[in-house]
Order: sequence, then C-alpha cells, then structure tokens
Amino acid sequence: MSEHEKRPTADRDQTHKETGEDQAPPEGTQDNGAEVSTDSTTPGVPEAAIPELVIISGMSGAGRSTAAKCLEDLGWFVVDNLPPALIPTMVELGARSQGNVARIAVVVDVRGRRFFDNLRESLADLESKNVTRRIVFLESSDDALVRRFESVRRPHPLQGDGRIVDGIDAERELLRELRGDADLVIDTSSLNVHELRAKMDAQFAGEEEPALRATVMSFGFKYGLPVDADLVADMRFLPNPHWVPELRPFNGLNEEVSAYVFNQPGAKEFLDRYAELLRLIAAGYRREGKRYVTIAIGCTGGKHRSVATAEKLAARLVAEGVETVVVHRDMGRE
Repeated sequence: MSEHEKRPTADRDQTHKETGEDQAPPEGTQDNGAEVSTDSTTPGVPEAAIPELVIISGMSGAGRSTAAKCLEDLGWFVVDNLPPALIPTMVELGARSQGNVARIAVVVDVRGRRFFDNLRESLADLESKNVTRRIVFLESSDDALVRRFESVRRPHPLQGDGRIVDGIDAERELLRELRGDADLVIDTSSLNVHELRAKMDAQFAGEEEPALRATVMSFGFKYGLPVDADLVADMRFLPNPHWVPELRPFNGLNEEVSAYVFNQPGAKEFLDRYAELLRLIAAGYRREGKRYVTIAIGCTGGKHRSVATAEKLAARLVAEGVETVVVHRDMGRE
C-alpha cells in the first residue's frame, strides 16, 4: 500500500484543499483535463452531416399528405404525424446516418393534440443546433375545406360534437402563430393534386427536372397480365424462338436468342418507335406528377421474346438517364 493510501481521510481532504484538486475544472474541460466541445451542434457529428429539415403543416384537408408524398418522391425521408418533441431526435439520427438521410420532411398537424404545444420548443432547439429548417404551411378557404370533408364523409379532427366549420375555426386559431412563422404558404383552395405537386416540385426539386423511375418487366401472357403495369407491349407478333430447337433451352438473356429476335422483320423498328413513344409519355408523366412507371413487355411464356426486348428497352432508358430496374417475372417458370 502506498504512503498516500495509508494517510487518514481527513489528511487527504486537507491536501486536496491546499493543492486545489477539489476545484471545478476550467470551462471547456472534463475532470481528466480533456477538452469538451462547447459547439451547439449535435455532439460528435460534423455540422455538414446535419440533414436539411422541412416541417409540413397546415389545415386538415389542405393537402398535407400530397405535399409529403411529393417530397418523398423527390428523395426526402418523410415521417407523418411525428410528435414535435421527437423532431430534434429524428434530426440527430439523420445526422448519424453517414449521409444516408440528408433531407428529412416531418408532417405535424393537430392529430398530435397534446404534442402540438411542444413544437415551438423543438423549433428553438433546432435553431440552437444550427439545423437548416423550413416550414411549409398548407392553407385553404373554409368553403373548399368543407367541400373536401363532405366529399370523403369524414369529420374534421377538431369538430367534436359540432359542425365541420367549428373544427376548421378551432384549427385555424390553433395554427395561427405557426402560419405566421411559415417560410412557404401554399393556398390550395383552387388547386388540384397535380397543381399542388407542381408547386412543391418548383420549390424543392431544384433546377433539375424531377426524375422518372421505370420498371421494365417481362412476362408471359399465359400467366396473366401484371396487375401493376402502366403500359403493356405485346411481342407475340415476332416468331417464337421456342420453335427453334437449338434456342428452345435458352432464354432472352442469351445472345443468340436476342440476335434471333431482333433479326426478325419489324423488331428493331418496334424498339426504336416504342422508345420514342416512351419519351413522349415520360414527359407527360412528369408534368402530371407521376414519378414511377411500370412497363410490361409480354410474349407467350415470358422466356424469350419479352425478355430480350425488355433488356434492350431498359438499356435505352438507362442511356437516356432514366433510373431503371429490370424484372423478368416468368423467366424460368416453365
């Protein structure tokens, strides 16, 4: 046992007082002398990693869900009806995702009831942590809101035993201060779904046009049409490699099968014209706010002609900058 350990407790305490060992460490250091960050950002997370935040709120029936879906299609991580007290926690989790969650959108509304009062405190907390946040407020006239609630035959969340207009008045009063703090107010009284999406795109899509994502799916007609197909093309107008003995065992991924299919009259012309048609359709989809399209390419069994054509068509789309996934639904089913 050391000489220090043998000394009585009172003597050791006196030594601490004389040497100043009991004094609080200087500001910005721990007891062991290590420096402590006094930065207001999330501890241990670079400021550059803190995600961008959008808070979507506004009147019930004014289009909050549509606005949230639009941001989701633009690549935002969207959380619906998150209690405001948990918003800083969500941002911190996003900051620790190593860049995988760079943009977060949170829908906050009166369904939160007792949690809604915590929103201002959460906003102050975010501001102290240098979080870039914007508030989008969806507004609409009383007449438009009443028509929308009546059309879906649902009560207003705040109407209780009263009328729809009573709930609207209560909600408008509750949200008055938040509306004044909003960075963007969108009046949807005379907007349809597509027009609202266009406004959100204009604000959040940046200079680039929102991307269209495509799934190109081969299938066999004898197994039924894909239920999620937006467009269907029928390749049964081409000779079937199934009746060529040396090609029958293979599928449309085989180079010889693909060459056989596209050496047939009309095959290359079909691919050229269909790709051109898709460019026209894709432009219209973007204008209408549609971000996903499933293109189904069919033949009898979904093994040869449809597979070869789906591969060629997908390559065309990728070359034109369309994010494309290829699925061969029925290949190998026989």
